[in-house]
Amino acid sequence: MNKTNTNTTTNKTDRLISRITTIIALIVVVFLAIWGIKTLLHQWKFEETNDAQIDEYINPVVAKVTGYVQEIRYEENQEVKRGDTLIIIDNSEYAAQQQEAEASLMNAKAQVSILESNVSTTAQSSKVYQSQIAAAKAKLTHQEQEYDRYKKLYDVESATKQQLERVEAALAVARSEYNTALDAYQASLAKINDVSVQQRALEAEIKRRVAVVAKNDLNVSYTIITAPYNGKMGRRTIQRGQLVSAGQVLAYIVDWEAGKWVVANFKETQIRHMVIGETADITVDAFPGTTLTGKIESLSGATGSRFSLLPPDNATGNFVKIAQRIPVRIRVNGSPEELKQLSAGMNVNVSIAKERK
Repeated sequence: MNKTNTNTTTNKTDRLISRITTIIALIVVVFLAIWGIKTLLHQWKFEETNDAQIDEYINPVVAKVTGYVQEIRYEENQEVKRGDTLIIIDNSEYAAQQQEAEASLMNAKAQVSILESNVSTTAQSSKVYQSQIAAAKAKLTHQEQEYDRYKKLYDVESATKQQLERVEAALAVARSEYNTALDAYQASLAKINDVSVQQRALEAEIKRRVAVVAKNDLNVSYTIITAPYNGKMGRRTIQRGQLVSAGQVLAYIVDWEAGKWVVANFKETQIRHMVIGETADITVDAFPGTTLTGKIESLSGATGSRFSLLPPDNATGNFVKIAQRIPVRIRVNGSPEELKQLSAGMNVNVSIAKERK
């Protein structure tokens, strides 16, 4: 009797375990079926890729002049605003060159003023010489008339030879005075011309020295390096007292004003439904559960492999056909605070609807 009861209890337990196992199996099957259907529906409606990264402009801060670093006013990964001073280069040499250029410019301007004064004085002298020429011309005309009159009188023996010689001497003096006045006037004109040429040359020199002053002003201003836009500084690679050269990269700054975008590498079979302006959903690996949106800005004109250092050459005979990837640029939407949390190089997943109602 006890053996029969034991067998009955065992059978009931086995049936219960079998029933529970069946129920669990059914639940798992239903769950997998739902998950599979949901996945298939999602793949049917959306194109997805996890081959995507955040990107943004990371620009170098370059020295425009050579000199020793006097101050460094930023720290690694520091947020900066447009116009904030980042680095100061010793400007002693450039300031001295600036003062020298300004003094040289002032000297050239003073020389021009002197030449202008000389031109004015010489012009006044020319007017005086013109008056002297007129007076000498009148005197010469009078003496020529006197000579003609005395010559006629001498020919008819109405004047003595001494009188004629005296008139001849006076005529020679008048002619000499006229020629002297004429030569002085012509010399004054030549001097005015020479001074004018010198003045034009100095005016050209002034323009050159103005340019030198402007260049030195720029060099002095270049010794103060400021942030070109709002952003975040990168790794610090220079030290105070270090000699830097023009064109040397001093730091890197992440540009926050230009926004951020995603470069998503979709398979070539996935892009046929994509159009510029279409909305994309973006999930960031670093922030699970957070979904951002973006808009397609452009599709690359070539596959990613074509931009590589060694593009594939399929003419070698070792050809294996694989799906190529097309880079798609997607502008990320979001508030400034949201975008600040995204860093270049972060991995993201991108989903784009094939058809959006």
